[in-house]
Amino acid sequence: MSVRILALVGSLRAGSHNRQLAEAAVKLAPEGAEVQIFEGLGELPFYNEDVDVEGSVPATAAALREAARGADAFLLFSPEYNGTIPAVLKNAIDWLSRPYGAGAFGGKPVAVVGTAFGQYGGVWAQDDTRKSVGVAGGRVIEDIKLSIPGSLTRFAETHPIDDAEVAGQLTEVVALLHGHAGENAA
Repeated sequence: MSVRILALVGSLRAGSHNRQLAEAAVKLAPEGAEVQIFEGLGELPFYNEDVDVEGSVPATAAALREAARGADAFLLFSPEYNGTIPAVLKNAIDWLSRPYGAGAFGGKPVAVVGTAFGQYGGVWAQDDTRKSVGVAGGRVIEDIKLSIPGSLTRFAETHPIDDAEVAGQLTEVVALLHGHAGENAA
């Protein structure tokens, strides 16, 4: 059985280093694991209970929920915007937390990683993301962490997959999450 890991990227910027990390995770996934990056977070409307009505849920939100329900685990990539989680990632978590009590995270394992320009690699944003997704029903795997500082200089001319240290760390992250997802399925 293949483990499906849904990746959500909290940066919409063309050339985003977090997007590049997610692309590397797709390529570095161990045998038996498939990492899929959800496309379309930029088109996802802000969460609003008035539009979250059965039969009229916006198409992008419905697609996100469908992809999440089919996932065995989640890998969230968060840059840091003004010391916290980017709005696009928080919005996706809000959509996936509903309907209340039956959200798509449903106790599935979640890991949060990322890179940022600052000296700590976005740890505040990643901590806030862990908190938010935990409240939303995900089973946050606290021992899976990867915060890569200095993204603008470190990845200025090198894709993360070509950085041996980062590729090794990311391979370990995906393998650990794969293991947790396998335990969850058993």
